[in-house]
Amino acid sequence: MDDNASIARKFYESWNARDFAYGEKHTAPECEIVIVGSGDTLRGPEGARQFATMWADAFPDGKTTVDRLIAAGDEVVVEYTGRGTQTGPFTTPAGSIPPTGRSVTLNLCDVMVIRDGLLRSQHTYVDTASLLMQLGVMPAPEPAKQ
Repeated sequence: MDDNASIARKFYESWNARDFAYGEKHTAPECEIVIVGSGDTLRGPEGARQFATMWADAFPDGKTTVDRLIAAGDEVVVEYTGRGTQTGPFTTPAGSIPPTGRSVTLNLCDVMVIRDGLLRSQHTYVDTASLLMQLGVMPAPEPAKQ
C-alpha cells in the first residue's frame, strides 16, 4: 500500500494525465471536497470527478506542478501551481465563465486527510480574485495613490 504522500502526489499526476478514474478510486464515499472561500462542497467519488473535470474542461492544456508536499499521519498539505489557457467554459458551482482564451498561473493549496488509502476530506484554497483578474472578468485593483 502506498503512503499518504505518494497517494496525494498521484492525485496531481493523474489529473495532468486526465486519468480521473484514479481520483474516483481513491476517494471515500463520505469524502467532502470544500472550496474554501466560496464554501462550495462536492462529495464522494463523483464529487472528485466533478472537481477534476471542472478545471480540465475549462483548461484543456492545464497542468499542475507540486511545489511542496508535507505529510504527517493522515494529513497531507500540498502547495502547487496550476497553469493553463481557458479555452473551454469554466463551470463552477457559482456559475459559468465563457472561454476567454487567456492563460493563467495560480498558486494553490490543498489540505487533505487520507486514511486507509482513501481521500476522506480536502480543503482547496484558490485565490479567486487572481483567477478572475487573469481571465479578464474582474478588473485589477487601481494602484494606491500616495
